[in-house]
Amino acid sequence: MWPYPRILAHRGGGTLAPENTLAALRCGLAYGYRAVEFDVMLASDGVPVVVHDPELGRTVAGRGQVSDYTAAQLGAMEAGAWFGPAFAGEGVPAFGAVVAYCKAQRIWMNIEIKPAPGCDVATGEAVARATRDYFSKEIAAGELLPLLSSFSIAALEAARQAAPELARGWLVEAIPAGWARTAEELGVVALHCDHQQLTPELAREVKEAGYGLFCYTVNTPERASELLAWGVDGFCTDRIDLIKPS
Repeated sequence: MWPYPRILAHRGGGTLAPENTLAALRCGLAYGYRAVEFDVMLASDGVPVVVHDPELGRTVAGRGQVSDYTAAQLGAMEAGAWFGPAFAGEGVPAFGAVVAYCKAQRIWMNIEIKPAPGCDVATGEAVARATRDYFSKEIAAGELLPLLSSFSIAALEAARQAAPELARGWLVEAIPAGWARTAEELGVVALHCDHQQLTPELAREVKEAGYGLFCYTVNTPERASELLAWGVDGFCTDRIDLIKPS
């Protein structure tokens, strides 16, 4: 059973706002999205921050690696102007700030653990522990919790050790042969894959094995309908203007 929302705003606001910023979350909410996917890695001081690329330059003005700077330094960097002048002044948000906004607005989170090279275990541990601490009351009350996900098997294993009470999803591009054994060993509840690599047969195989099936990144209503007909439980989208949340 998939207990989570079905359609998520990719990186906050999809193509309508600078990704992985508080502005993106506000944009997604303006389009009615109360479910979001975003990426978390570690700053140099070990503080989790919300950003996709390990290196600066694409969405964050600057040089070097995210791991070269503290969370406060990253927060003061320009992460919105690349998208448009209306977003100038958006910094790299701390994970805690994003969680606080989402909790206040009742936005469910798929938190992708996005370790910089060589930081898989540390990132998995830190993100899982922080999430557990932020949601301690919800854990005690048995409420719906965020879902952690990652391409990194080492990060997923570290997250399980750090906070076994948090459910996890295994991210892949194409579903590999022998996936079920790996999924069982990891103790995940869902498989997340590139929708372009999915077939009806693979979708049926995953569902019959009892796992949730989530796809990225689905950007047309027609494809969304097709995937849901195959039994896909949920997906994220960049086109929050074309695909209605549900």
